Formats: sequence, structure tokens, C-alpha cells
Amino acid sequence: MKNLYRLVSLLPLAVYFFSTVGCADNRVSAADPEHYKIDPYYLTGAKEKQEPLKNLWSLLNRQDISAEERFSLVCEIAAVYMRQKEYNVLNNFLSSQINALPDNQYNVYYLLMIAYSHIQQEAPQVAALYFEIILKNYPDMIVQGKSIHFVCLNQLLDLIADSGRRVKYYQELVTRFPDQTNLAVDYFLLGQAYEDIGEWNLAIQAYTQFLTFVGANVPGFPNAEQYAKRLVDFNKSSKDWTFETLSSLVNTVKAAIAAGNSWQLWRYRAKVNFFARSWSEQDADDSGMAEFNLPDFMQGANVQYAAALDPISNATEAYLKTWGWSQYLSTWYLYFRKIYFPLNPDIHGRWEWAGVYYGERF
Repeated sequence: MKNLYRLVSLLPLAVYFFSTVGCADNRVSAADPEHYKIDPYYLTGAKEKQEPLKNLWSLLNRQDISAEERFSLVCEIAAVYMRQKEYNVLNNFLSSQINALPDNQYNVYYLLMIAYSHIQQEAPQVAALYFEIILKNYPDMIVQGKSIHFVCLNQLLDLIADSGRRVKYYQELVTRFPDQTNLAVDYFLLGQAYEDIGEWNLAIQAYTQFLTFVGANVPGFPNAEQYAKRLVDFNKSSKDWTFETLSSLVNTVKAAIAAGNSWQLWRYRAKVNFFARSWSEQDADDSGMAEFNLPDFMQGANVQYAAALDPISNATEAYLKTWGWSQYLSTWYLYFRKIYFPLNPDIHGRWEWAGVYYGERF
């Protein structure tokens, strides 16, 4: 799924340079605009406002400017086109600079501006292509204290939905920029991307890393910690309490209740992630074990169960109403669920007794 969290934006970085860079020093002075030939295509905007642009172009065409001065001038000219929203002119201008000096260290930033321009033109896939080109073919560059590669990776996670590619971007983020990114969020979303491509062992590893950040918040995933813990804990467990079918599980549980055998009944519960709570707590965290001793509730009781599963049961969840428990609320609904665990095909799709809901269902 597409990540909605990414907070790093290309815009502040681009705007910073578009608005602040200027000539590096006073070695370059204004030149006669007519002395150098300027393609009329690049003289945009109202005629009465073209003089500053002509001056910038004249300065750019001089042969005695340093690489840093050229970079400043290119950024100033680009800023003019950006303010005018002349995106095609901007892209052609920057591309011409790259073609003229293919080994220029600043080309990586020109490509970043082109990518940003395509975002403004609502051409995200073209922008993504430029971000990829930067990552694959150009060394990193630090601008305003921020890595251009870091910016590109975050932008690609905004733009690309393909989980295979997203795995690569997240891996690079957590490996190369652990001090600049939110590792907890990225490890969880890396786990999600691994799930999407069927790499379950790697997903479990990513979720295990995520769980080292206790209490981490993942925007868009309010139950991220619960979800990850359930998978990780289940993966480490014996899984010897599972049943091949719902009917075999329910019949076994009913038989233990009918026999009044509390210890036998307790053996059939899930050994990890089992919960016990009221219906009002239905959305609570069920990644921890319920702390109660079931035999205490059956002592001296005459527990009964409904002949059929509750009508709210479906293909993946089932509820069995029981009553006559000896303490507090007499009515319990036993909750059964189909196991979702593609990592192990022998377990995936089996059933477990996963919890208890206290009280009447409302």
C-alpha cells in the first residue's frame, strides 16, 4: 500500500535554492546583453521585465566564471522560470546545462529541479524516473544540510506503489540514513512491503526490528504494534493448539465444557495473543496473553453452550455463546478465528480459540 507518512518534501529544498542562491562573488559583473547571443525561447515573461533575465544569461555565457558561479547563475535563471511557471522552458534549460557539461558535480541538483518541475506539472511518473536516475547514476550531494539521495528516496516512496520497488527504497533508507529517518516507521512499512511481495521471513525480521521501538506510532496504522507483535509472537510459538477445521475445534471445546474438564479446556486455547475482555473493548490490543485462570471460573459451575455458533460468525471468525460461569459475568462468548500466516502453509488457514468476550453481545 502506498505510504501516506513520508514527511520529507522536495519543495523546501528546491525553493531554498531557487530563492537564495546568487552569484558567488563579484568576479562576474554585468555584461552587455547584446554581446552574447541569447535564444529568444529563453526570454520569457513580459518584455519590460526581461532585462534581468538577459543580464543573467549574459553572465552565464561568459567564459571566465567558476563552476560555483555558474551553479549560482543557473539556479537564479531556474528560479525565474519557476516563478513564471515556465516548466518546459525550465526543463529544457537545465537539460542543456547537463548536456553541455556532463561531468559537472552540480548536475545532480539540476536533475532534482527537473524532477520537482514534473511534480508541479502533475507528471509524477516522469518525476519518479528522474529520482531513480539520480539514485542510480549520480553521487550524493548535501544541500541545506540534507542529502539529495535521502530526498529522492522519500519522494519515490510517495510516488511509487509497487511493493518490490518500495522494499528497495526502505532498505536503502534504513541502511544509509538511520539517523535521518524514522526507523520505527520505516521498519514497519518495510514489513508491509515484504508481505505484499510474499517475503514473509523478511517481513517477520522487519517487524522484529520495529518492535524494538516500544510505543512507536505509525501514522495510518493505529494498531501497528499490536499487528507486528501478533505475527512475531505467533511465528516463535509452537502452534500446537491449532485445529484443521472450525467444526473440529468447536466440537472439541464443547466436549471439554460438557465434561466439566477445565484443565482440558484450557489446553485448547491459543498459547500466544489470547485475550479476555468485554465487548466494549472489542478493538483493544489482543497481542498479550489474558491473565486469568480459567479453572477458577469453572469450579462449582454448570457451564452450558449454545447448540450453534452465533449468527455474527463468518468465514474467518466465529463466536460460541456460553453461560453459567461462576464468577462475575455469567455469559461468555468464545471467539475462534482462522489463522492468517502465509509464512507456514501447514498452519495458514487452520483455526484457533483466540479469546473470550465477557457479557451479552449488544
